[in-house]
Amino acid sequence: MMTEEQACHFATDWIESWNAHDIDRIMSHYDENVEYSSMFLAQLTENTLGKLQGKGSLKSYFEKGLSAYPNLNFKLLGIFIGVASVTVQYESVKNLIAAEVFELNEHGLVVRVQCHYKQG
Repeated sequence: MMTEEQACHFATDWIESWNAHDIDRIMSHYDENVEYSSMFLAQLTENTLGKLQGKGSLKSYFEKGLSAYPNLNFKLLGIFIGVASVTVQYESVKNLIAAEVFELNEHGLVVRVQCHYKQG
């Protein structure tokens, strides 16, 4: 069971990693076999399915995102705790409000991500 302290640590470190544009720190949150789903995949890559798998593929996608948005700066809005998951709500790029559901393994690494967005 995830504690509030663990969820807060994960969320704040994840946001800070992105705001630092530190790809290695960002990737330290993810398992090698991570599954990732986002509607933005089709906007930055040729992936029209909106899904990818594997840490290497995810890193390439994130690098494209950091390059496309050099002024990227997320603002943490909320943290929601699940059994083995945490949802991080934040202000994203393009005036979007995002909520990402992270499922974590026993080592605290992300094995599955579902990204959700709405206009702010």
